[in-house]
Amino acid sequence: MKEVLYVVIPCYNEEEVILETAKELKEKMNTLIKKEKISDQSKVLFVNDGSKDHTWDLILKLHQEDTLFTGICLSRNRGHQNALLGGLMTARQYADFVISMDCDLQDDIDIMEQMIEEYHKGNDIVYGVRKERKTDTFFKRKSAEMFYHIMKFLGVDIIFNHADYRLTSKRVLNALEQFPEVNLFLRGIFPLIGYSYSIVKYDRKKRFAGESKYPLSKMLSFAWDGITSFSVKPIRLILNLGILIFGISFFVTLYCIFQKIFGYTVDGWTFLACSIWMMGGIQMLSIGVIGEYIGKIYKETKKRPRYIIARNLLEEV
Repeated sequence: MKEVLYVVIPCYNEEEVILETAKELKEKMNTLIKKEKISDQSKVLFVNDGSKDHTWDLILKLHQEDTLFTGICLSRNRGHQNALLGGLMTARQYADFVISMDCDLQDDIDIMEQMIEEYHKGNDIVYGVRKERKTDTFFKRKSAEMFYHIMKFLGVDIIFNHADYRLTSKRVLNALEQFPEVNLFLRGIFPLIGYSYSIVKYDRKKRFAGESKYPLSKMLSFAWDGITSFSVKPIRLILNLGILIFGISFFVTLYCIFQKIFGYTVDGWTFLACSIWMMGGIQMLSIGVIGEYIGKIYKETKKRPRYIIARNLLEEV
């Protein structure tokens, strides 16, 4: 008996591209079904993340016209990671394995068959990894590379150049449910789950239509969430910085005493003013980093739901 595949696609204001995405996925899914790679009960699951345009109306239209398509609608916008989690947790109830991808057609759907082959070889997770970043701007390419290097430096186990295009087995998704954290960074969680995995490389395409839902501000926020959710090294760096400054202050003290003894106190005014500003800035930065961690602890202790499903088409007969 062929296994059921669900393709999970988070959507936020994707009315310009969702019909084209559905068209290409329908062709690919039908090909996989004809080749008997997947069951004819397989589906494409769109997750409407509180879109303000006609995205949900288009999902309903696709569902009514073809049973291949289905969807869930979140009660409000919860962000990409929470929307993706909601789709994965819903899909695992019906599917044997799941492929997650973005709606903008930048992820190459032609490698889905290769991912499925890797899954049948015994790999519970198959990561879709970009071969290169030629389509990105110079700034985005370098900042992304720097992010992955920083994450590795901080001790976070993360797949280089992997976003959220991946195949996961049902038992991986069952294990994912045991991670109740509110501050989600799925790229870091899946390597923590373990199980065997493989990598399939692909060339990322240009966005078919519409605008990126990750401008610079959101990219920086997402990167910071990833760092602070998986590593306490920033706090340890503050500790090391404090020790270093304490050591430097010992020599500064000797210098100040020397200046006082020989009557050169006025000459040290510039140095003193700069030191005060520098120390004040370091202290504010340190308090800010520590405050970020306290804020995350605050969110975790409230244990609020990460998403609420307002409507699930899979439950409607």
